[in-house]
Amino acid sequence: MSYIPSDILAERAARGELQAVGRLISRAEAGVPEVRTTLAAIYRRTGAAHVIGITGVAGSGKSTLVAGLALRLRQVGDKVGIVAIDPSSPYSGGSILGDRIRMSELAADPGIFIRSMATRGALGGMARATLEAVDILDLAGFDAIIIETVGVGQDEVEIARASHTTIVVSAPGLGDGIQAIKAGTLEIADIHVVSKCDRSDANRTLMDLKQMLMLGHAAAASTDWQVPVIGVSAYSGEGIDALVTAITRHRAVAFRSAAGQTRRLAIADFRLRKTAENLLAERFAAVAAEGAPPLARRLADRDAGPYTLARELVANLLAWESKHE
Repeated sequence: MSYIPSDILAERAARGELQAVGRLISRAEAGVPEVRTTLAAIYRRTGAAHVIGITGVAGSGKSTLVAGLALRLRQVGDKVGIVAIDPSSPYSGGSILGDRIRMSELAADPGIFIRSMATRGALGGMARATLEAVDILDLAGFDAIIIETVGVGQDEVEIARASHTTIVVSAPGLGDGIQAIKAGTLEIADIHVVSKCDRSDANRTLMDLKQMLMLGHAAAASTDWQVPVIGVSAYSGEGIDALVTAITRHRAVAFRSAAGQTRRLAIADFRLRKTAENLLAERFAAVAAEGAPPLARRLADRDAGPYTLARELVANLLAWESKHE
């Protein structure tokens, strides 16, 4: 099959062709140079979709919640894109958990698109091409785009700087009264969800979260929004309608209020810095592949200290940048 230019794929994606959407996301993940001009053009055509970030510790039921939420959003007429971030295999670099398999019941609906993305060493709970995938789905006409973070570790706060609405999922019985405090994500939530609320110990987690919010530890900075705590059971469907209502209300805040405008500016600032970091990381990796081994030998021989040799490696990067301007 001959190579189809990315700008042609973009036009097909804009018409809703899911195969073109998948191929563009694959090229964004791979960092194909040819796709970057197209991604820039796509970005200028997007911004209408509601980006919903869902985070929480492993075992809190994020994927089950995402599946239930996507089905309910479809019932109210939204097209739903899901970008599910999985940890990378240390051997292949690919995704380990495979949300495509865990959400297979959604695959038959053409109004739902699911893409698993491996972190490939990226920190903060998101893959490097996550936001490019969001743009492509936005271009393809998806109304709501859900980003589910990787769910391992305790510092996944980047999602709050990449989404219009951030949902933090907690669950009873995972060893702490409030999992969100352990995860360091209590303050980033626009909506708190306690999953598995059909369990007898869920009320304790619900009450603990509400009390913490009342004490002001996670109070919203804007009076436009008071953070709700919603109990949800994916098994019975309890709470899903209340969650969709809260998401709809927060979308109005995110797109129509001064606080929402400030947040969108913060999202743009985060994205600018993150893109610049990724570019630097790519170029540094190329320079280090050639320049690091002899410096590492000198470090192993203790000819110089690590800071001295690291500065030399950085100087090699700057020299490379100057030569290639």
